[in-house]
Amino acid sequence: MKSKAKFPCLPGNTFYAEVRRRVNNDFKENNISINANLLMWAKACLFLILFLALYLTILLSSFHTAILLSLTILLGAVCAFIGFNICHDAIHGSFSSSKRINSFFSFLFNMVGANPYVWNITHNVVHHTYTNIPGHDEDIEVAPGLIRICTEDKLKPHQRFQQWYAFPLYSLASLSWVFRKDYKKFFQKSVGACKNKHPKVEYFNLFFYKFLYYFIFIGLPILIMPLAWWQVAIGFVVLHMAQGLTMGLVFQLAHVVEGTTFPITNAEGNMEEAWAEHQMRTTANFATQSPISAFFLGGLNRQIEHHLFPKICHIHYGRISTIVKQTALEFGLPYHENSTFLAALRSHYRILKKMGQPETI
Repeated sequence: MKSKAKFPCLPGNTFYAEVRRRVNNDFKENNISINANLLMWAKACLFLILFLALYLTILLSSFHTAILLSLTILLGAVCAFIGFNICHDAIHGSFSSSKRINSFFSFLFNMVGANPYVWNITHNVVHHTYTNIPGHDEDIEVAPGLIRICTEDKLKPHQRFQQWYAFPLYSLASLSWVFRKDYKKFFQKSVGACKNKHPKVEYFNLFFYKFLYYFIFIGLPILIMPLAWWQVAIGFVVLHMAQGLTMGLVFQLAHVVEGTTFPITNAEGNMEEAWAEHQMRTTANFATQSPISAFFLGGLNRQIEHHLFPKICHIHYGRISTIVKQTALEFGLPYHENSTFLAALRSHYRILKKMGQPETI
């Protein structure tokens, strides 16, 4: 097992201490809860209603296969939006002050094909602590050996084309998650530097809810729909390609764009900067002025605010972003952001192209 990378504890008026003080004061002075507000609840209900309506329409209607395929693509995107907007906040404990409500919405992660317990380990514990650190943050290991995003990875000849084939690979991420990733992460000895030791109930949860998911999205359609099994299989793959591409792009545009770094530990296994400063260098925002992005992406287009304040519901990220940006600039720290989704996409493309060239090593 890898040794854990350690961040230095700096005395005095640090960036993180100051930005937390300012953000906390803002919520207190304006008497605002850090958890979900009415808009957040309305958005959660909307996505869940859309999910049920699309699923039941596909399952029970007699539409032409072309229409069913279109609805399936839309359902895949909605599954990703449920993950972004509801489950992600709930697993972080930021949706509600009630543990029961957070647990219920965390459970819904099973219904989009992912295991919430494994996600908590790989994302909340490892990714949020060791963001973009090669060998520690396994979330950045997208298709190892196929996609190279940092200089610590060995360059392979085929990666000179990765700026073209990376995007189709992202669309397979959700399929990998459903059939491979959760099992692999659960049974490997450690995730990054964190040793795996699971409660017995999580073994049952992993297999039971995976089986339930397979039945709901594969077995039941085969039993009920007037389609051949292979047509249902195609629909399942298409659903996950839409879900995977949506999820994959949002994550990549938040961490693998120009300006973000992939720091490594020093000879003693320590990081050179404090944790919060590290987050500012490894994370980026995009399309922050777009109400559409804010609504659909669950605040993940404001990844900086999310990494600094994961216990605050994403519905408030727009509010605190001005405070975070101003404080970062005062402390001489970067605040990476791309003005639009397309600008971030182009930046990610350029990183892929650069990392596929020999001169980068």
